[in-house]
Amino acid sequence: MALNFKIRLILWLNALTGRRLVDIRLPAKTARENAHRELIKTLDLVDFPPEAMFQVEDTHVPSEGYAIPVRVYRPNAEQNLPILLYFHGGGFVIGNLDIYDRLCRRLAKMANCLVISVDYRLAPEAQFPTPPEDCYAATVWASQSAQKWGGDTTRLAVAGDSAGGNLATVVCLLARERQGPKICQQTLIYPVVDASMSSPTIRQFKQGYFLTKDQMDWFLRHYAPNTDHYNPYLSPLWAKDLSNMPATFLLTAEFDPLKAEGYDYAQKLKSAGCSVVYQDFAGMIHGFFSMPKFVKASQEAQEAAVAHLKKTFAEALPVNAS
Repeated sequence: MALNFKIRLILWLNALTGRRLVDIRLPAKTARENAHRELIKTLDLVDFPPEAMFQVEDTHVPSEGYAIPVRVYRPNAEQNLPILLYFHGGGFVIGNLDIYDRLCRRLAKMANCLVISVDYRLAPEAQFPTPPEDCYAATVWASQSAQKWGGDTTRLAVAGDSAGGNLATVVCLLARERQGPKICQQTLIYPVVDASMSSPTIRQFKQGYFLTKDQMDWFLRHYAPNTDHYNPYLSPLWAKDLSNMPATFLLTAEFDPLKAEGYDYAQKLKSAGCSVVYQDFAGMIHGFFSMPKFVKASQEAQEAAVAHLKKTFAEALPVNAS
């Protein structure tokens, strides 16, 4: 299928103006600051106004001498709301709570769940394995503390886009290896799962489709410069054992360099006996999930992800729950 017309237009404008998601010619800190300013400025164009919440609270997760910032979204006053940990994208180098505020509010409202957005430490200041350990620590904390906000700690899920999708599934691997906490679902939005960058769509869509191979190389150099690219906690696609992973919803975009590795990961999870729903969105590019005001496919993707999340939460509801 051809690129969506609106997506094609925005790519053309970016090419015309030389606008980049991340200017990899700059030092990481400067590139991050510039990217954050640009992303905040585009939110009104691509996303709906922030959803009203019953409660939004910024707090911290203590973790070996560092306090990990998190933002808790409570959509209403109900008790025993299921819990979703959200890990933002940005190549492990960019991204923060404010950029993902609208998406997290929307997910909380649509799924009627408590959403906890995690501001894990970023590379190159904090390299692998610090970000996944931060995310795992936040997940453990949520499983022990989220009742304060009306959360049901027996129904815990994780989600993330791009680098955040990597972190979400790595958290599931860590939880399995460390015997907890129990995670009922992982929602993986065009996840990064193969640091070897050997998939065919990386070569096919290496430039001109928003996320480029040069940017991916730059992100990886900052995040894991001295790590074996086949380490399963960096590249979950290469994990030898993916059995007993949570129910999975994994989506990809047709014109995303990450499409093939996402598809391969879904198939590998299926082969390991895991419950997997995989969906590819035609005509879309990397990042489209966060553009519900701009393209209808983003709304459809969010609705599909939430429908699967709600189904899993309902199935995980204790039998004696009222």
